[in-house]
Amino acid sequence: MSDILQMSRGVVAIYVDIARDHARTIANRVAAALQARGYGVAPAPEQAAVLESVIAPSAFEDAALLVTIGGDGTLLRAARLAVKRGIPVLGINTGRLGFLTEFDEDDPRLARLSDFLAAGLQIEERAALEAEYAGRRYFALNDVVVRKGGVSRIVSFGLRFDREDPTHIPADGICVSTPTGSTAYFLSAGGSIIAPSVDAFGVVPLLPHTLFSRPLIVPTSSTIEISCDAQSAHAHLECDGDVMVELQPGAVVTARRYPAVVRFARTQPLGFFQRLEEKLRWGVSIKEKLR
Repeated sequence: MSDILQMSRGVVAIYVDIARDHARTIANRVAAALQARGYGVAPAPEQAAVLESVIAPSAFEDAALLVTIGGDGTLLRAARLAVKRGIPVLGINTGRLGFLTEFDEDDPRLARLSDFLAAGLQIEERAALEAEYAGRRYFALNDVVVRKGGVSRIVSFGLRFDREDPTHIPADGICVSTPTGSTAYFLSAGGSIIAPSVDAFGVVPLLPHTLFSRPLIVPTSSTIEISCDAQSAHAHLECDGDVMVELQPGAVVTARRYPAVVRFARTQPLGFFQRLEEKLRWGVSIKEKLR
Protein backbone atom coordinates (compact mmCIF):
# COMPACT_ATOMS: atom_id res chain seq x y z
CA MET A 1 0.00 0.00 0.00
CA SER A 2 1.44 3.40 -0.96
CA ASP A 3 2.01 6.24 1.48
CA ILE A 4 -0.37 9.17 1.62
CA LEU A 5 0.57 12.84 1.85
CA GLN A 6 -2.27 14.79 3.47
CA MET A 7 -1.96 18.55 3.96
CA SER A 8 -4.79 20.69 5.25
CA ARG A 9 -2.25 23.45 5.95
CA GLY A 10 1.51 23.85 5.72
CA VAL A 11 4.10 25.01 3.21
CA VAL A 12 4.19 24.04 -0.47
CA ALA A 13 7.42 24.74 -2.36
CA ILE A 14 7.37 25.74 -6.02
CA TYR A 15 10.04 25.22 -8.67
CA VAL A 16 9.48 27.00 -11.99
CA ASP A 17 10.88 26.97 -15.52
CA ILE A 18 12.04 30.56 -15.11
CA ALA A 19 13.08 30.84 -18.77
CA ARG A 20 9.43 30.81 -19.90
CA ASP A 21 7.00 33.65 -19.19
CA HIS A 22 4.02 31.32 -19.48
CA ALA A 23 5.37 28.98 -16.78
CA ARG A 24 5.91 31.94 -14.45
CA THR A 25 2.32 33.10 -15.07
CA ILE A 26 0.94 29.66 -14.22
CA ALA A 27 3.19 29.50 -11.15
CA ASN A 28 1.85 32.79 -9.79
CA ARG A 29 -1.70 31.60 -10.41
CA VAL A 30 -1.09 28.34 -8.55
CA ALA A 31 0.66 30.15 -5.69
CA ALA A 32 -2.20 32.62 -5.29
CA ALA A 33 -4.81 29.82 -5.26
CA LEU A 34 -2.91 27.88 -2.59
CA GLN A 35 -2.43 30.95 -0.43
CA ALA A 36 -6.14 31.74 -0.68
CA ARG A 37 -6.79 28.33 0.91
CA GLY A 38 -4.38 28.95 3.77
CA TYR A 39 -1.21 27.27 2.50
CA GLY A 40 2.18 28.89 2.68
CA VAL A 41 4.04 28.98 -0.64
CA ALA A 42 7.82 29.19 -0.93
CA PRO A 43 9.98 29.36 -4.04
CA ALA A 44 13.15 27.35 -4.48
CA PRO A 45 15.96 29.45 -2.96
CA GLU A 46 17.48 30.37 -6.32
CA GLN A 47 14.09 31.43 -7.69
CA ALA A 48 13.03 33.88 -5.00
CA ALA A 49 12.48 36.71 -7.49
CA VAL A 50 10.29 34.66 -9.85
CA LEU A 51 7.02 34.51 -7.93
CA GLU A 52 5.19 37.72 -7.20
CA SER A 53 3.43 36.93 -3.94
CA VAL A 54 5.05 34.27 -1.77
CA ILE A 55 6.47 33.92 1.69
CA ALA A 56 10.21 34.07 2.39
CA PRO A 57 12.47 31.68 0.45
CA SER A 58 13.78 30.39 3.77
CA ALA A 59 10.43 28.65 4.24
CA PHE A 60 11.48 26.22 1.51
CA GLU A 61 13.08 24.15 4.28
CA ASP A 62 9.64 23.75 5.88
CA ALA A 63 7.88 22.51 2.72
CA ALA A 64 6.19 19.11 2.69
CA LEU A 65 5.66 19.07 -1.09
CA LEU A 66 7.51 20.46 -4.11
CA VAL A 67 5.34 21.52 -7.06
CA THR A 68 7.06 22.02 -10.41
CA ILE A 69 5.71 24.21 -13.20
CA GLY A 70 7.33 23.56 -16.57
CA GLY A 71 8.15 20.47 -18.60
CA ASP A 72 9.77 17.15 -17.74
CA GLY A 73 13.18 18.84 -17.65
CA THR A 74 11.96 21.19 -14.93
CA LEU A 75 10.75 18.25 -12.87
CA LEU A 76 14.08 16.43 -13.30
CA ARG A 77 16.01 19.45 -12.01
CA ALA A 78 13.60 19.90 -9.12
CA ALA A 79 13.95 16.24 -8.16
CA ARG A 80 17.55 16.96 -7.16
CA LEU A 81 16.22 19.31 -4.49
CA ALA A 82 13.29 17.12 -3.45
CA VAL A 83 15.27 13.91 -2.95
CA LYS A 84 17.75 15.62 -0.62
CA ARG A 85 14.89 16.72 1.62
CA GLY A 86 12.83 13.54 1.26
CA ILE A 87 9.73 15.40 0.07
CA PRO A 88 7.48 14.35 -2.82
CA VAL A 89 7.37 16.20 -6.13
CA LEU A 90 4.23 16.96 -8.16
CA GLY A 91 4.54 18.27 -11.70
CA ILE A 92 2.35 20.69 -13.66
CA ASN A 93 3.16 20.53 -17.36
CA THR A 94 3.50 23.70 -19.40
CA GLY A 95 5.94 22.09 -21.84
CA ARG A 96 5.61 19.80 -24.83
CA LEU A 97 5.28 16.22 -23.54
CA GLY A 98 4.79 16.14 -19.79
CA PHE A 99 5.33 12.40 -19.41
CA LEU A 100 6.43 12.68 -15.77
CA THR A 101 4.05 15.41 -14.62
CA GLU A 102 0.72 14.87 -12.89
CA PHE A 103 -1.28 17.74 -14.43
CA ASP A 104 -1.34 19.45 -17.80
CA GLU A 105 -1.86 23.18 -17.50
CA ASP A 106 -5.38 22.91 -19.01
CA ASP A 107 -6.41 20.00 -16.78
CA PRO A 108 -9.64 21.07 -15.00
CA ARG A 109 -8.50 19.14 -11.90
CA LEU A 110 -5.72 21.68 -11.38
CA ALA A 111 -8.26 24.13 -9.99
CA ARG A 112 -8.85 21.62 -7.17
CA LEU A 113 -5.21 21.18 -6.20
CA SER A 114 -5.82 22.32 -2.61
CA ASP A 115 -8.70 19.82 -2.34
CA PHE A 116 -6.39 17.00 -3.40
CA LEU A 117 -3.84 18.13 -0.81
CA ALA A 118 -6.44 18.14 1.94
CA ALA A 119 -7.89 14.76 0.92
CA GLY A 120 -4.47 13.15 0.50
CA LEU A 121 -2.10 12.50 -2.41
CA GLN A 122 -0.75 9.04 -3.09
CA ILE A 123 3.03 8.65 -3.05
CA GLU A 124 4.83 6.64 -5.72
CA GLU A 125 8.50 5.77 -5.24
CA ARG A 126 11.06 5.70 -8.06
CA ALA A 127 14.66 4.45 -8.08
CA ALA A 128 17.36 6.92 -9.12
CA LEU A 129 21.03 6.74 -10.10
CA GLU A 130 24.23 8.11 -8.64
CA ALA A 131 27.30 8.70 -10.81
CA GLU A 132 30.72 8.96 -9.20
CA TYR A 133 33.82 10.45 -10.78
CA ALA A 134 37.02 11.84 -9.25
CA GLY A 135 35.58 11.70 -5.75
CA ARG A 136 32.40 13.62 -6.59
CA ARG A 137 28.88 12.19 -6.83
CA TYR A 138 26.04 13.29 -9.08
CA PHE A 139 22.30 12.52 -8.90
CA ALA A 140 20.18 11.40 -11.88
CA LEU A 141 16.51 10.46 -11.95
CA ASN A 142 16.44 9.59 -15.67
CA ASP A 143 19.87 8.58 -16.85
CA VAL A 144 23.63 8.75 -16.58
CA VAL A 145 25.43 9.18 -19.91
CA VAL A 146 29.14 9.05 -20.70
CA ARG A 147 29.64 10.46 -24.16
CA LYS A 148 32.55 11.36 -26.39
CA GLY A 149 33.17 14.99 -27.30
CA GLY A 150 33.24 16.68 -30.69
CA VAL A 151 35.56 14.26 -32.47
CA SER A 152 34.00 12.23 -35.28
CA ARG A 153 36.19 9.15 -34.97
CA ILE A 154 35.11 5.96 -33.20
CA VAL A 155 35.98 5.79 -29.49
CA SER A 156 36.13 2.65 -27.40
CA PHE A 157 34.30 2.62 -24.06
CA GLY A 158 34.86 0.00 -21.42
CA LEU A 159 31.79 -1.42 -19.67
CA ARG A 160 32.08 -3.45 -16.48
CA PHE A 161 29.38 -4.93 -14.24
CA ASP A 162 30.29 -5.66 -10.64
CA ARG A 163 33.50 -7.72 -10.65
CA GLU A 164 33.29 -9.17 -14.15
CA ASP A 165 35.94 -8.49 -16.76
CA PRO A 166 35.19 -5.33 -18.77
CA THR A 167 33.75 -5.36 -22.27
CA HIS A 168 35.04 -2.79 -24.77
CA ILE A 169 32.48 -1.25 -27.12
CA PRO A 170 33.30 1.12 -30.00
CA ALA A 171 30.54 3.71 -29.74
CA ASP A 172 29.66 7.35 -29.18
CA GLY A 173 28.97 6.64 -25.53
CA ILE A 174 27.09 4.60 -22.94
CA CYS A 175 23.69 5.38 -21.39
CA VAL A 176 22.56 3.92 -18.06
CA SER A 177 18.87 4.46 -17.40
CA THR A 178 16.36 4.07 -14.60
CA PRO A 179 12.85 2.80 -15.36
CA THR A 180 11.75 6.44 -15.17
CA GLY A 181 14.29 7.38 -17.85
CA SER A 182 13.55 4.39 -20.07
CA THR A 183 10.91 6.41 -21.95
CA ALA A 184 13.36 9.25 -22.60
CA TYR A 185 16.86 9.22 -24.15
CA PHE A 186 17.26 5.50 -23.45
CA LEU A 187 14.26 4.78 -25.67
CA SER A 188 15.65 6.99 -28.45
CA ALA A 189 18.94 5.06 -28.24
CA GLY A 190 17.17 1.76 -28.89
CA GLY A 191 16.57 0.69 -25.31
CA SER A 192 13.53 -1.13 -23.99
CA ILE A 193 10.76 0.55 -22.02
CA ILE A 194 10.94 -0.53 -18.37
CA ALA A 195 7.80 -0.34 -16.25
CA PRO A 196 8.32 1.83 -13.13
CA SER A 197 7.66 -1.10 -10.77
CA VAL A 198 10.54 -3.15 -12.25
CA ASP A 199 13.63 -3.13 -10.01
CA ALA A 200 16.16 -2.80 -12.82
CA PHE A 201 18.35 -0.41 -14.78
CA GLY A 202 18.91 -0.35 -18.52
CA VAL A 203 22.27 -0.03 -20.27
CA VAL A 204 22.66 0.79 -23.97
CA PRO A 205 25.61 1.85 -26.15
CA LEU A 206 25.08 5.02 -28.20
CA LEU A 207 25.58 4.51 -31.94
CA PRO A 208 27.76 1.39 -31.49
CA HIS A 209 30.06 0.44 -34.37
CA THR A 210 29.07 -3.23 -34.30
CA LEU A 211 26.17 -5.34 -35.55
CA PHE A 212 25.84 -7.28 -32.32
CA SER A 213 25.44 -4.70 -29.56
CA ARG A 214 22.11 -4.86 -27.75
CA PRO A 215 20.59 -3.09 -24.74
CA LEU A 216 20.92 -4.80 -21.37
CA ILE A 217 18.59 -4.91 -18.37
CA VAL A 218 20.48 -5.35 -15.09
CA PRO A 219 19.51 -5.41 -11.39
CA THR A 220 19.53 -2.13 -9.51
CA SER A 221 22.04 -3.72 -7.14
CA SER A 222 24.62 -3.65 -9.96
CA THR A 223 27.72 -1.47 -9.89
CA ILE A 224 28.32 -0.26 -13.45
CA GLU A 225 31.71 1.12 -14.46
CA ILE A 226 32.16 3.04 -17.71
CA SER A 227 35.73 3.76 -18.75
CA CYS A 228 36.93 6.11 -21.47
CA ASP A 229 39.62 5.24 -23.99
CA ALA A 230 43.04 6.48 -22.87
CA GLN A 231 43.37 8.34 -26.17
CA SER A 232 39.95 10.00 -26.10
CA ALA A 233 39.61 13.69 -25.37
CA HIS A 234 36.69 15.92 -24.43
CA ALA A 235 34.41 13.11 -23.23
CA HIS A 236 31.90 14.23 -20.62
CA LEU A 237 29.49 12.98 -17.99
CA GLU A 238 25.81 13.89 -18.32
CA CYS A 239 23.07 13.43 -15.73
CA ASP A 240 19.47 13.92 -16.88
CA GLY A 241 20.71 15.73 -19.98
CA ASP A 242 22.91 18.24 -18.15
CA VAL A 243 26.69 18.11 -18.58
CA MET A 244 28.18 17.64 -15.12
CA VAL A 245 31.89 17.48 -15.84
CA GLU A 246 34.42 16.96 -18.62
CA LEU A 247 36.23 13.63 -18.32
CA GLN A 248 39.93 13.07 -18.64
CA PRO A 249 41.30 10.41 -21.04
CA GLY A 250 41.19 7.03 -19.31
CA ALA A 251 38.56 8.25 -16.82
CA VAL A 252 36.24 5.78 -15.06
CA VAL A 253 32.66 6.71 -14.11
CA THR A 254 30.81 4.49 -11.65
CA ALA A 255 27.00 4.34 -11.76
CA ARG A 256 24.97 2.75 -9.00
CA ARG A 257 21.59 3.08 -7.33
CA TYR A 258 21.09 6.34 -5.44
CA PRO A 259 20.66 5.65 -1.71
CA ALA A 260 17.23 7.31 -1.54
CA VAL A 261 14.10 7.07 -3.69
CA VAL A 262 12.40 9.92 -5.52
CA ARG A 263 8.81 10.29 -4.37
CA PHE A 264 6.12 11.37 -6.82
CA ALA A 265 2.81 12.75 -5.55
CA ARG A 266 -0.20 11.46 -7.51
CA THR A 267 -3.91 12.17 -7.35
CA GLN A 268 -4.49 8.50 -8.21
CA PRO A 269 -2.32 5.47 -9.04
CA LEU A 270 -0.36 5.95 -12.25
CA GLY A 271 -1.77 4.09 -15.27
CA PHE A 272 1.64 3.60 -16.88
CA PHE A 273 0.55 1.82 -20.04
CA GLN A 274 -2.33 4.23 -20.54
CA ARG A 275 0.19 7.06 -20.27
CA LEU A 276 2.39 5.35 -22.87
CA GLU A 277 -0.59 5.33 -25.20
CA GLU A 278 -1.57 8.94 -24.53
CA LYS A 279 1.88 10.52 -24.55
CA LEU A 280 4.03 8.28 -26.76
CA ARG A 281 1.32 6.68 -28.94
CA TRP A 282 2.34 3.17 -27.82
CA GLY A 283 0.22 0.56 -29.60
CA VAL A 284 -1.75 3.20 -31.52
CA SER A 285 -2.03 3.36 -35.29
CA ILE A 286 -0.31 6.41 -36.79
CA LYS A 287 -3.54 7.01 -38.69
CA GLU A 288 -5.66 7.27 -35.56
CA LYS A 289 -6.49 10.75 -34.29
CA LEU A 290 -5.32 11.82 -30.85
CA ARG A 291 -7.96 11.57 -28.15
